[in-house]
Amino acid sequence: MNFRKLGIATIAVVYLVVVAGGVVRSTGAGMGCPDWPRCFGTWVPPTDISQLPANYQEIFGAKLKGEVLFNPVKTWTEYVNRLVGVLAGLFVFATLLASFKYWKQDRSLVWLSLVGFILMGFQGWLGSKVVSTELKPLMVTLHMLVAIVIIFVLIYAVAKAYSRVTEVEKVRNKPLLNRLLGWAIALSVVQVLMGTQVREAIDEVIFRIGYENRSQWIEQASQSGLWFYVHRSFSLVVLFVHGWFIKALWQHTRQDGLLKSYAKAMLALVVIEILTGIGMAYFSIPAYLQPVHLTLALIMLGVQFVAYLLLNAERVFGTIKAASTDPYSAALGTSNV
Repeated sequence: MNFRKLGIATIAVVYLVVVAGGVVRSTGAGMGCPDWPRCFGTWVPPTDISQLPANYQEIFGAKLKGEVLFNPVKTWTEYVNRLVGVLAGLFVFATLLASFKYWKQDRSLVWLSLVGFILMGFQGWLGSKVVSTELKPLMVTLHMLVAIVIIFVLIYAVAKAYSRVTEVEKVRNKPLLNRLLGWAIALSVVQVLMGTQVREAIDEVIFRIGYENRSQWIEQASQSGLWFYVHRSFSLVVLFVHGWFIKALWQHTRQDGLLKSYAKAMLALVVIEILTGIGMAYFSIPAYLQPVHLTLALIMLGVQFVAYLLLNAERVFGTIKAASTDPYSAALGTSNV
């Protein structure tokens, strides 16, 4: 079992969980299954109201956020979200098993994979609390933050494994580049956290006026505080710092390589993220844009983290071994390790 390739697949599946969670939130399906880990008391949820007990409203009504009728679309949206979460857990476990091949070479890969597995279990438990607290905004935000930590741990483990076979272009003036990249990452994290505050404000609006009044969400959420306006304007600061970092990187390296590729991806993601934010603001938060906006933000953080690891490869991973005669193939993980 190839740890590197499996690790990349695992990271992709964890991001898929983020997409599924975004779809759940954008469609208001968070309480589609009012209990956990089962759904309406069964492991496979019903598809029709006739499959529920006659008094299901009394049994589950207290947790249905005012909904009085069973909604199969919301139920199955939430159920699929849970299935994707289980799939991610299995992938993380498989990655842990695959990491034992490195036990004699680099035990830190095993420990990192173990931390990822433990965090995944904690994330599952936290998911149950999100349901039991009926989508309390603080719990939903914490659920997302733990997902970010899991992604970072997995990325670090996989990057550490790839550091044995991958060459990184040499750069000058690393202190300046580290400072700029550090600012870019810190500002992006702040922007994401402000985004969660905006989302919490919108959740409160939804609770008051419902999903059917989507066109009024932005107007009412913007009246509840400054988070909306700060989050919107702060994106330009994030864009400026990313542009500054890329300009400095191009000035201090003559080679084209992985670091430059990730830097380009960072800037592209910031631009696309801003465009999706504009789309949400001016088109009444379309349901399809919400998961895209969230997922792009977390992908951006992941790419930034990889760029940081590449920039500081020797310090973070230790002495980097020379790449094989075919660096491109090696970087793709063609080794059988």
